[in-house]
Amino acid sequence: MHSSFHRVLSLATVLAFLALWSWAALMIGNKVILPTVGEVAELLFHPNEDLLSMGSLITNIVVSLFRVLLGYIVAVLVAIPLGIAMGYYVSVHTMFGDFLNLFRPIPPLAWVPLVMAWFGIASFADLFGVDRGPWFVYLNNFKYSMIFIIFIGAFYPVLTSSIHGVRNVNRVFIDTARVLGAGEFDIFRKILLPAALPSMVNGMRIGLGVAWMCLVSAEMLPGSISGVGYLITHAYTMASTDIVVAGMFSIGLTGALMDWLFRRIERRCFSWQRLAR
Repeated sequence: MHSSFHRVLSLATVLAFLALWSWAALMIGNKVILPTVGEVAELLFHPNEDLLSMGSLITNIVVSLFRVLLGYIVAVLVAIPLGIAMGYYVSVHTMFGDFLNLFRPIPPLAWVPLVMAWFGIASFADLFGVDRGPWFVYLNNFKYSMIFIIFIGAFYPVLTSSIHGVRNVNRVFIDTARVLGAGEFDIFRKILLPAALPSMVNGMRIGLGVAWMCLVSAEMLPGSISGVGYLITHAYTMASTDIVVAGMFSIGLTGALMDWLFRRIERRCFSWQRLAR
């Protein structure tokens, strides 16, 4: 009963929002300023239709998703080992802590001029030496500059949560394991990693959300010719506000789906945490 009430309340909020949107669009009467719900729904319910000769909505979402996941995976592969080392070894934290904190407040968008100076429009096509053909089309979508912006967005949430998770491990367990003859590898595998993993997964969830939010900034960079962020930017220049709103909704829905998957993993794999509280 309690769960059903929450669903009804959530649905009522959505319906109220749609009603307010419909009323505002009717009052304004200008689809460039605010398109109607029906116009945006038409685009969302037909995601395979070509938009502005830039491919379909679903195609651009898939391209954007691969970009986000690529930058995100690189961030996770760097941040988790570094976070574990900084959380466990005081000397490593002393070495990197203040240095990394200098860059933490810098928003990903502020990196754009510097990133463009570093990488220009170089892509994975240059890395693999492909300059024509269908593989060039695919690999050229993945610019170093875009991956770097997404990497920066995801890096710090994952790093901070990894450090926090390792530092919050009960030192009594570690000291007891040492007394009983456990080596550093066993301590890491059987005590440190399992205890810190819930915090790491939470940081990965937050980092993925931030990486997805950095998407539009990344796809506004020179050389981008696809992706839902670029589609939104190009649609704005063409005064196609319905495509802009549909692109925004697709970003929100995809991000919400990924967040839901992470929460499912958390509930399934770390249910013991709720019992321990």
